[in-house]
Amino acid sequence: MPIPSPSLGLIGRVVAILLFATLVEFGMSTVLYERASQFSVRDDEGRRLAEHLVIARRLMAEHPREGREAMARSVSTAHYAMAWHTVAPPPSDPALSEMRAKVLAWEPVLQSSPLRMRLEPATTGSYVSGAAQLPDGSWLYFRTAEAIDSLDQSRNRILIALGIAGVVMTLGGGLIGRALRPMRLLASAADRFGTAEAAPLAEEGPTEVRRVITAFNRMQARIQQLITDRTQALAAVGHDIRTPLARLRLRAESIATEPVRDEILEDVAEMDAMVGSLLAFLGGEDDPEKPVLADLAVLCATLADDAADHGRAVTYVGPDHLEHVFRQLGVKRAVSNLVENGLHHGEHVILGLRREPDCVIVRVEDDGPGIPEDLLQSVLEPFVRLDTARRRDTLGLGLGLAIVCRAVELEKGKLTLSNRPEGGLCAEIRLPRPD
Repeated sequence: MPIPSPSLGLIGRVVAILLFATLVEFGMSTVLYERASQFSVRDDEGRRLAEHLVIARRLMAEHPREGREAMARSVSTAHYAMAWHTVAPPPSDPALSEMRAKVLAWEPVLQSSPLRMRLEPATTGSYVSGAAQLPDGSWLYFRTAEAIDSLDQSRNRILIALGIAGVVMTLGGGLIGRALRPMRLLASAADRFGTAEAAPLAEEGPTEVRRVITAFNRMQARIQQLITDRTQALAAVGHDIRTPLARLRLRAESIATEPVRDEILEDVAEMDAMVGSLLAFLGGEDDPEKPVLADLAVLCATLADDAADHGRAVTYVGPDHLEHVFRQLGVKRAVSNLVENGLHHGEHVILGLRREPDCVIVRVEDDGPGIPEDLLQSVLEPFVRLDTARRRDTLGLGLGLAIVCRAVELEKGKLTLSNRPEGGLCAEIRLPRPD
């Protein structure tokens, strides 16, 4: 069974951690830098404004009222625009309370009369404006000629800086992904381990990863050799056992006493079935058979007809033709085992076949005693025989359903067992259809 991939793999986690740490550090640094820059700009602006206000206020206070408008224009500079009015300005903006306090601290003479400061919106920031009251109650208005950065502009710069950092970290994550690519290949090789598709993995990547791959390749080679040795030994043992069984069958057929001959032949058949099931189950994970496009309906109908020719009640229900890509020998053995299992424990078997949008379903139903609900999964394990639910004269070692499971797994399908409401067992094979 394929190993499910986690929602966030090793590469993703490494990149996410690095990205998060970098963005936090870069973001905090940028915010602190922006704030420090703003404070520095406002400090310089406040000191220059305080000096200019002291001089301009003194000149305006000494000048006659009828000439103060012209005087205000004359004391304007490239940095400050000055004007004279008798109307009082709006109250101070709380956002400039700190800057106002510093202006008054730098030039204490300005504390003798009201000083109001505000922010005026501009296209690229805000102007600092306000007014200082003269001794006669009129007001000297001022406004900076250059706008200072607003909060939105600072936020935009921070977002741009974070975006650049994110792009850089994403590129770095891509490099990390390339460095850890052998780990993904190792996971895929481990998933294929024990099958005909298994092959040594290229030893590449960082030193630590190469060491893991080298160890994996050695382990795979050792286990593959053990499987090969076991398969060869089983084949030799099977041949050696079946040879005397064949001789015993021939000799038994020459026995004149019919009851004794039949009992001996039955025992020989049971031993032969045991050897066959053992060889099929313990033959290793190799899969020399390749999937081909074949008619599954013809296969199922042929199995049913063969059983009927031997006087056994097997009925095929399904289409005349249904082409599907599958391993013919493996699927035939699986369906045949299910049919034999149903006939051993019931009188009549229905072999059904149907096509669905995403899969092909083979269903084998019998009219036997069924299986207790709590044992439906246990019976799929090798060497398990539930004598309490089945007859005791069943041939084999309890490997029939285990062999079916293995054949279905090779097709990436699923085998499920359930009890029929009217009695008996239902075995269903779901074979996925190719996209």
